[in-house]
Amino acid sequence: MMALHHDVRMVRFTGSQLILEINGKEKVFDLKNISSALLNASDIERETFDISPSGYGIYWPLLDEDMSIDGLLGVVHSSEFA
Repeated sequence: MMALHHDVRMVRFTGSQLILEINGKEKVFDLKNISSALLNASDIERETFDISPSGYGIYWPLLDEDMSIDGLLGVVHSSEFA
């Protein structure tokens, strides 16, 4: 079984904001800072998405837009080569 990276329970939009519930906490992101594709998308394009089973990211197939939850949260992973 794949480890759960993040628990993404809700994805919704209000105007120019993306609202996610991640790991039990509501997070609000301004679309102009994270995705011009989603900012300019129709409701159908915004509402058609898949959350990866591990909670690693969200994919909007009609826009071919991928978003990493770590990237949204500003999580930085160390590299063993650093």
